[in-house]
Amino acid sequence: MADTGAKVSARIIDGKAVGAALRKGLKARVAALAEAGAAPGLAVILVGDDAASGVYVRNKIHACESVGIRSVTHRLPASTTTAELVALIQRLNADRGVHGVLVQLPLPKHIDMRLVLEAIDADKDVDGFHLYNVGGLVLGDTAYPPCTPFGVVKLLEHEGIKIEGQNVVVVGASNIVGKPMALMLMARDATVAICHAKTRDLAQFTILADILVVAAGRPNLILPQMVKTGAVVIDVGINRLPDGRLVGDVDFEGVSQKASYITPVPGGVGPMTVTMLLENTVTSAERALRNDNKAPKLAT
Repeated sequence: MADTGAKVSARIIDGKAVGAALRKGLKARVAALAEAGAAPGLAVILVGDDAASGVYVRNKIHACESVGIRSVTHRLPASTTTAELVALIQRLNADRGVHGVLVQLPLPKHIDMRLVLEAIDADKDVDGFHLYNVGGLVLGDTAYPPCTPFGVVKLLEHEGIKIEGQNVVVVGASNIVGKPMALMLMARDATVAICHAKTRDLAQFTILADILVVAAGRPNLILPQMVKTGAVVIDVGINRLPDGRLVGDVDFEGVSQKASYITPVPGGVGPMTVTMLLENTVTSAERALRNDNKAPKLAT
């Protein structure tokens, strides 16, 4: 459909409200697990004293408490070696009371992040970063989708936004958001293009998008003239300006006059990322309980 230039007042997709609604359902699932003697547990590992990481971990712990998930934080010094971190992960892998293991990123530069992420048991990889889960996205059969792309899909589904047959443009090709986002939307029969820092004339791609997902980490990268009238715009970016304000990658004020739906920053995708971490943890506990029930009982 041609861009007529007509202005649209976009519907704001409230990630806090959607996340709160989903957490009510999670609370009920946690209660059912507790009755079956399988209360879900999440282990969070924080290495070093990065201030932002500390805030993120506190938010995750508070979110766990809000739905009844037991959480334990392991705080390690910045001098921790890769071997020491992997050894802790292996102990948590073997702990039947832990259903999810999360290593807060970024890690200190001397730690081999790939070795660390691969050390996490794929059945406890609630962040969705293990090679098994990432590879599973290609086949459409991953155990735990990465939390941020998973949250975006949930937002689209909650709003009743059609994905099948839509032209989707993902701006940003990271392993955490961009690439898995594209795979998850392809699995739902969207036609997907991925743009990145070396894409020439970004606007020629974004203007074609029925659904535009932006995760580039550059404030005001997407301007109104780059967006098709009536497009759905999902802003995953979070950037702190010199004056302290948090903004996304999209010119919110301008684009919201042209889009049909748009996520704010903050309050859009962010709350959904944490909610999907809880979802994956509860799912892990449910899978563990089913596996326990299938296991043969030893004669007494």
